[in-house]
Amino acid sequence: MDVKGKTKDNIKTTLDIAFFYNRKNMELVCDESRVAKPRASFVLDKNAQLLVYKWLKSLCFLDEHALNISRLVNTEECRLYGMKSYDYHVFMQTLIPLAFHDLLPKGIWDAVMEISYFFRDICSSKLNVDDIERLETNIVDTLCKLEMIFPPSFFDSMEHLPIHLSFEAKFGGPVQYR
Repeated sequence: MDVKGKTKDNIKTTLDIAFFYNRKNMELVCDESRVAKPRASFVLDKNAQLLVYKWLKSLCFLDEHALNISRLVNTEECRLYGMKSYDYHVFMQTLIPLAFHDLLPKGIWDAVMEISYFFRDICSSKLNVDDIERLETNIVDTLCKLEMIFPPSFFDSMEHLPIHLSFEAKFGGPVQYR
């Protein structure tokens, strides 16, 4: 969403990409008089961001499923404020695949959708061993797809923890019972 102070797509990252990686679409563009950072394919333009925030503001959920989401949206500043952990779960597991479906390129949306569905499935109240083994193999591919899309500075140890969640679910059972 390209939030100032929160994005990891900055000049230092772009310089690192040029030095360490072979991603021509993410490198700095040098003209005669200036240097420009190209817009990343995963960053939404201002109109698309405003569209997402207006959509979030207009959402209405029944039975207090995500009652506060619409109250946490500031459409003037294009920001979300005061989200609690449950709001993040609802946003990541159900709203992200819907919100960005038509706004992101297909390859990027597919990877974001896969990680979203992984968390939805791993947090379900009933887990089968076959489903967990499928999640265990698919999450590696999903994280590889995300690493090809996002800059390396996005990834730290936290982005690699989902690999271990399926193992824990297999031996510890569903999350809510531990």
